[in-house]
Amino acid sequence: MADAAKAEGNKAFSAGRFDDAILHFSKAIEFAPDNHILYSNRSAAYASLQRYDAALADARKTVEIKPDWAKGYSRLGAAHLGLGDVDQAVAAYEKGLELDPASEALKSGLADARAALAKPRGPPPQGASPFAKIFQGPELWTKLTADPTTRGYLQQPDFLNMIRDIQRNPNNLNMHLSDPRMMQVIGVLLNVKMRESTDGMASETSEPEQVKSHPEPAKKVPEPEPEQQSEPMEVSDEAKETKQIKAEAQKAKEAGNAAYKKKDFETAIQHYTRAMELDDCDISYLTNRAAVYLEMGKFEECIKDCDKAVERGRELHSDFKMIARALTRKGTALTKLAKNSKDYEPAIETFQKALTEHRNPDTLKKLNEAERAKKELEQEEYFNTELADEEREKGNELFKQQKYPEAVKHYTEAIKRNPKDPKVYSNRAACYTKLGALPEGLKDAEKCIELDPSFSKGYTRKGAIQFFMKEYDKALETYQEGLKHDSSNQELLDGVRRCVQQINKTNRGEISPEELQERQAKAMQDPEIQNILTDPVMRQVLIDLQENPKAAQDHLKNPQVMQKIQKLMAAGVVQMR
Repeated sequence: MADAAKAEGNKAFSAGRFDDAILHFSKAIEFAPDNHILYSNRSAAYASLQRYDAALADARKTVEIKPDWAKGYSRLGAAHLGLGDVDQAVAAYEKGLELDPASEALKSGLADARAALAKPRGPPPQGASPFAKIFQGPELWTKLTADPTTRGYLQQPDFLNMIRDIQRNPNNLNMHLSDPRMMQVIGVLLNVKMRESTDGMASETSEPEQVKSHPEPAKKVPEPEPEQQSEPMEVSDEAKETKQIKAEAQKAKEAGNAAYKKKDFETAIQHYTRAMELDDCDISYLTNRAAVYLEMGKFEECIKDCDKAVERGRELHSDFKMIARALTRKGTALTKLAKNSKDYEPAIETFQKALTEHRNPDTLKKLNEAERAKKELEQEEYFNTELADEEREKGNELFKQQKYPEAVKHYTEAIKRNPKDPKVYSNRAACYTKLGALPEGLKDAEKCIELDPSFSKGYTRKGAIQFFMKEYDKALETYQEGLKHDSSNQELLDGVRRCVQQINKTNRGEISPEELQERQAKAMQDPEIQNILTDPVMRQVLIDLQENPKAAQDHLKNPQVMQKIQKLMAAGVVQMR
């Protein structure tokens, strides 16, 4: 029920019905009072109505519930900025950028806040328009995009320049009041209907005062009435026409979706193209057509549509998720092309751009796949067994000369040239052992065994490293595993003998308390040891070993219990005397 109310709220918000959106988000919050996204959405709706106190309260609740969510600080910054708390706004945006340094919304908000911080504070200069401040709010573009009577203006370069001029210098608003579009914009930003006036502009609610303050003869009063009524009617007709066109575009889109599902791609393209011709303010028509081209294998056409969608989306200040979708689709097409061109970099860059717009899990997955494909391609192109053998031999010569760091370099190059050769991992493990880099050596020994489980050297390398790390129980297991593949290998047999001697010395108490403590501390970090010690049955067995020898003898008849006891003994955790 919360999701349903949230969906209705999002729909109302997109349509510019912010009061309705607030009601729906409030209803959703009743069902899910701990959902931070609902407070964030309601904060945005309050800010759109310039009810910044309420927006601030919801923004604070958002970050209280989810302090590691960057978008919450974007809401917090916008609310502070709307209230004129510029210092607080800057702090909020900076906090958000610490969590998500790539967020364009936070960067833009911080730039606005810092610009406001740089402006001199105090009363507005004499002659400044009282409406100038409404052009400085963070929700300016949202309101103009949401209202059908002003959305079209955003396609006109001279209009955009006019708005930016007012934002840079609010005093210039008076210079643009003669432009009829400006009246409509101010009306939308103030949530009132506006009409032209010889004085500049006035709201319809102020008309009775004008009539009273300028009494005219009875015959002159009706003269302006037809003009006063006709303009709202014209706006209404325009709105109806816009709504009808959008409805037709949506029908064309739905027809395109139906054709797409039926794999009738040519028909789908025709419908999406028709939708675009009717309404070029919705970039989803472009992204949908791009999806069709992608399915048809027309990757160049797909990329062109995605580029158009991104460019148009920037102009319209479209939802960042829509722009991210276009970029993701373009990246997918570039990935397909990369299978022939062998160049995955453009696709990777495009997916990264998409993630800066919106961190979508599907986009992240595609990015990882492209990076993995690039890495595999590079390895494939670099693969050369002859050069790998040469590098390994160079490493062997340096190893004999005890030049271990130099030997590691050549072994590493050999691995790059042929990552499937177990011998080079074994050799590098030996180098790491000589250098005291035991964890690195252990990884190489394990990789050697993974590539060739029957290769004895892998087990001797791994067992030796574990022995040096005083993990005698693990070393014993490694040597015994190696003997399954080569039962007569003297090096493995010697390893078993050394491990047994060390374990017996521990059980007889023939090692120093410091060494015993060290071994026990290491053993306690072993997940297998931890599981044994936290097992209720084994805990009772250990208690009986100390307090009830007769019961302990019965426990030791159980092979599984005995195996675990031997594991604890080998690790030095339990001593049997």
